[in-house]
Amino acid sequence: MRDTQKMAVIGGVAAAVVGLAGVGVYALVGGDGEEAQGTVAADSKAAEAKKGPLSAAEVRTAAKEFLGAWAEGDTKKAAALTDDSAAAAKALGAFRSKAHVSKVAATPEAADGEKVPFGVTARVAYGKKDAAWKYDSALKIVRASGTGEPVVEWKPSVLHPKLEDGRTIVTDESGTPPVTAVDRDGSPLSADDHPALAGVIRDIGKRYGDKTEGSPGVQTRLVDAKGKTDTVLRQLSEPTPGKLKTTIDAGAQRAAEAAVKGKKKASVVAVKPSTGEILAIANSPAKGFNGALQGSLAPGSTMKVVTSAMLLDKGLASPGKTHPCPKYFTYGGWKFHNDDNFEIKHGTFAQSFARSCNTAFISQAPELKDDDLTKEARDVFGIGLNWKTGTTTFDGRVPVQSDAQMAASLMGQGGVRMNPLNMASVSATVQNGTFRQPYVVPPSVDDRTLAKAPRAMKPGVQKDLKSLMKVTATGGTAAQPMSGLSGDFGAKTGSAEVDGQKKPNAWFTAYSGDAAAAAVVPASGHGNENAGPIVRKVLDAARG
Repeated sequence: MRDTQKMAVIGGVAAAVVGLAGVGVYALVGGDGEEAQGTVAADSKAAEAKKGPLSAAEVRTAAKEFLGAWAEGDTKKAAALTDDSAAAAKALGAFRSKAHVSKVAATPEAADGEKVPFGVTARVAYGKKDAAWKYDSALKIVRASGTGEPVVEWKPSVLHPKLEDGRTIVTDESGTPPVTAVDRDGSPLSADDHPALAGVIRDIGKRYGDKTEGSPGVQTRLVDAKGKTDTVLRQLSEPTPGKLKTTIDAGAQRAAEAAVKGKKKASVVAVKPSTGEILAIANSPAKGFNGALQGSLAPGSTMKVVTSAMLLDKGLASPGKTHPCPKYFTYGGWKFHNDDNFEIKHGTFAQSFARSCNTAFISQAPELKDDDLTKEARDVFGIGLNWKTGTTTFDGRVPVQSDAQMAASLMGQGGVRMNPLNMASVSATVQNGTFRQPYVVPPSVDDRTLAKAPRAMKPGVQKDLKSLMKVTATGGTAAQPMSGLSGDFGAKTGSAEVDGQKKPNAWFTAYSGDAAAAAVVPASGHGNENAGPIVRKVLDAARG
């Protein structure tokens, strides 16, 4: 290539190449995407390999020749000027055919040693859309193994700084359309109006944007090996948002956000027992980790709802029958006690449940197998199954434990882990009698199958469990937050001890009519005082 202007027909492509001393501009003027047929002449006999550091002239010339061949559309020639011609040819060809780049102008800048930065101005043409695309990239010149000739060290990032192995640049209309999330009544839910939902809205948009009637517009985008959009690099035409219906109840959502506002940390979730629809999700702080759906904390005595179901199911307890609640009970080498070391002499199981007597539950450990609680939680309450809610969730964990840890799990400590979504679902299961997997995006959107518990709660167990939660909500530890309610309602408090934490995590789970909710306020104290008022406000709004 000389420092004069030439016109030539290369592979059917008319190209104008302008060479400059040190700085060059190479512009492709049209083309059909075919490779040029010319080849770089090579000495038939292997010359002695060049060695030593690259000179500035070698770096400048090698960069100039590669960028010129790329701009000319001569894929074969450009690839031959790299240290990996096969990979380079494939990537260069895809840049033309998949990214739909019709023209390229490359402007090299002053070299920094062996590195040559350059600016790219490309024309992207797709259908009737044609737009300029500008960005900066860089290449590095190295000596080719064997010959020692200066060549481009091939990396996908030469074509675009964000391009890497396993990624491809494509231009089309098959990206993910933007989404306007709407509540159960069709009103828009924006991250500005509901910052607590910002992460959920963003996540469901990525998951279900292509399931709506929206259009992504024409995009030049970076895709992974599965064809999923990684990054949109250039928007050629404006997208059209599609509506994605959620199960969120706007009134309940506003109440949930107001209820946790001002708390250093707090999370709450409300669900509809008859369907599993998630009605509200809120966290404080509103931005950041979504503890309401993804948290993993010991639920404390709210877990006694599940434990009670198991004891009732096995005939180890009955609401009106005498049940031991001593000050202490030792099991597995641990000495367990009640809050303030209280005891209930000759009391019933209902009284122990209402006052949240730890030893009333621990005392049953000798009668249980290590996996009994795990099975009850999974088979009746759906805890630990794969919940397909439509967004990212932690679905609870009740591991099989033994000795003291198994006993501790009966009162929501040990290895048991939950979040407000899980515990709201527990109350919903009690109210309904059957586990309805919670979801925020209707399964009809993508025809996914929701998780199902292996069996429903026995009618007799449900009746007894509802009576236990009712007495707790009217005359037990949950009475104050639940006062004034009528009809079908029940609740359970919890205070989960955490090592190194001065105050326990406050928990509260409850249902009222066809609404159930649960909240946690970490390091705040007792559940009835700190989490209870949050749940009550959300229940009032969710019940309408």
